[in-house]
Amino acid sequence: MDKYIDIFTKSFNGYASYLWREIMNPSWTNYFYWLLVVSLLVFALEIWLPWRKNQKLLRKDFWLDLFYLFFNFFLFSLVGYNAISDVFVELFNDGLATIGITNLVAIEVGSFPFWTQLLIMFVIADFIQWNIHRLLHRVPFLWEFHKVHHSVKEMGFAAQFRFHFMETILYKGLQYLPLAMIGFGIEQFIVIHMIAVFIGHLNHANLDWDYGPLKYIFNNPKMHLWHHAKKIPDGEKYGVNYGLSLSIWDYLFGTAHIPYDHAELELGFPGDENYPDAFHEQLLEPFTSDHKKD
Repeated sequence: MDKYIDIFTKSFNGYASYLWREIMNPSWTNYFYWLLVVSLLVFALEIWLPWRKNQKLLRKDFWLDLFYLFFNFFLFSLVGYNAISDVFVELFNDGLATIGITNLVAIEVGSFPFWTQLLIMFVIADFIQWNIHRLLHRVPFLWEFHKVHHSVKEMGFAAQFRFHFMETILYKGLQYLPLAMIGFGIEQFIVIHMIAVFIGHLNHANLDWDYGPLKYIFNNPKMHLWHHAKKIPDGEKYGVNYGLSLSIWDYLFGTAHIPYDHAELELGFPGDENYPDAFHEQLLEPFTSDHKKD
């Protein structure tokens, strides 16, 4: 038990120190300032090339989404998630050790060039996330958490950050084992995460972009807008366009849906008229709802 307490304490203090160093030492490899620069860049694109001309610059719930950014990317880890997850990883590895498994790596990619490793991890991680995203829509209990993200009524880059903290636990928890078995390290994960966040910014931005022929590979603002449409297409019970960074999975598995360009789609989900607007109420809502899929 002392070992796990020590891991928790060191991880908790270590993350607080790391975050402070990030804030105090600006650089291109600094995640805090990289996120700030990317956010400002995509926000500038929205100002310069807005798709929905009548949408206000500071759209509905803009400030709420920025608070979600602060909470989900920094505060949640600071208050203990990072430390708790480190303890659970250690417990998991210790559990495997009791049955004779001391090395999770089943496929070694360490000898591959770094950029090849990144490409492999990017594709595999995105496919895992695509499947997790489908689960969020199909499992009633999980859908209650995902409703937070779909409560967005006007799209803009910061809408990417409006999600329940339980999604962080689910995504990272379900990705850990398969990515660890392929031997990916923290360096690759951080780079892939930064790329995915940038693509996510663009997907939620008020931009009239679909990347031409590349739309069959990469998710884009036009495609993702249909994912947030309040009315689900006929024959699609749970939704469409589940891709995060890549759209190719939706085209391969028949869940792609872009019937036409429509900047003014009504966004949300059935029954969202009664969904809470306040941050704390949205976080509590999944734990108090009856978990019935709308």
